[in-house]
Amino acid sequence: MSTTWLISGPPGCGKTTWILNTLREHPGPCGYLRLKGTSQEGLEQGCDAGIDRTWLQDQIPSLEDLSTPQPSPAAADRINLIELQQFQAPPEGAPEAIDPAIRSQLDTLQLRPDRCLHFGRDPELPGQDTLAFNRLEAWSLSLHNSVWDPNSLSSFWFELVNGAYGDVYRAKALMNLPDGRAFFCNWMVSQQGSQFLPLERVEPPHGRPKRSSELVVQGKALNGIGIQTTIDDCLISDDVLEMHQAPMRDQQPETTLTR
Repeated sequence: MSTTWLISGPPGCGKTTWILNTLREHPGPCGYLRLKGTSQEGLEQGCDAGIDRTWLQDQIPSLEDLSTPQPSPAAADRINLIELQQFQAPPEGAPEAIDPAIRSQLDTLQLRPDRCLHFGRDPELPGQDTLAFNRLEAWSLSLHNSVWDPNSLSSFWFELVNGAYGDVYRAKALMNLPDGRAFFCNWMVSQQGSQFLPLERVEPPHGRPKRSSELVVQGKALNGIGIQTTIDDCLISDDVLEMHQAPMRDQQPETTLTR
């Protein structure tokens, strides 16, 4: 039989990193799903936005998306990992203790966890970034089709995580650059610095990239208008993007220019 685990924990504790490492070590087929978590009084869930799924599928191209029911029988050596942002640990780790709102999502997708692990409770999971929150706001922005000026992106991210737009505790994003690269940007208040991890796939120099680009921020007293205004000044126009891409097309063989 296949193995299905539900991996939960508070924002920024390292769920996605742990899942990536676990999937990389697994020799057989694997699947992934991020569930929609539930907000509590004063604790607002961060928008899913598909950042984690996009990053994981880029790093593991064979990774299957579990967001639709699986019609065929699962392979015996298959592992499914389900990610859930959850502020407090459930009273026990048994699958029977899953919150009814979460269980409803799992039932719709015909998924039955064999085991539930929570950061901060189970010793198998690292605990250095597991923080307890008593108040948390969330703000998100879709950046579909957007391309960043590289220097402006660095400046904006530094301002964001250093309090220019409120007390940011958690920030993650997928950002596109003019040369076709994209970066998974990741920051948590308990860490010493940000991660800027390149995606494996590089988009061809033919206009704006089609892949996902999102920003999700969690913290206190967030200035969403200020974030949006600064971002608008950091994104490049079609004319500037063409200036970047035209030399790249000239350097490529003709066979790569067809779409």
